[in-house]
Amino acid sequence: MRGFTSWLMSTSWTEPPAVTVLYRPVGRHELALIAATNYKAFPPRLPEQPIFYPVLSERYAREIACQWNTRDERSGFVGYVTRFSVMTAFVRSYTVHVVGASEHREYWIPASDLERFNAAIVGKVEVIAEFHGERASA
Repeated sequence: MRGFTSWLMSTSWTEPPAVTVLYRPVGRHELALIAATNYKAFPPRLPEQPIFYPVLSERYAREIACQWNTRDERSGFVGYVTRFSVMTAFVRSYTVHVVGASEHREYWIPASDLERFNAAIVGKVEVIAEFHGERASA
């Protein structure tokens, strides 16, 4: 994977690259860090977060944002669902993991690969849904 960024930067595109649409549930703080990149990248993982896990369906992302982030103090008791496209050529080298029900599918991207993952994002990260828990502040 080390050569992917070099290949990406040196490739002249005559057609848009094939992309895979992914989703990521995030809390208030992580969304602020994404906004600071002009919605072009995800922030580095914290030491206790060795894996970045984008999910494959909007439904699963909504479930996490609504049922987990809205109850989590570190998320500010707010959950956002983000949608973004990543080059299929990059993400195809990772395995899809099913965690729980069959629709709970996600990629496990090692934190050390996140910079290359961000380089493979096509366009911007969009916020497509927002959920507020009972303890969320304005």
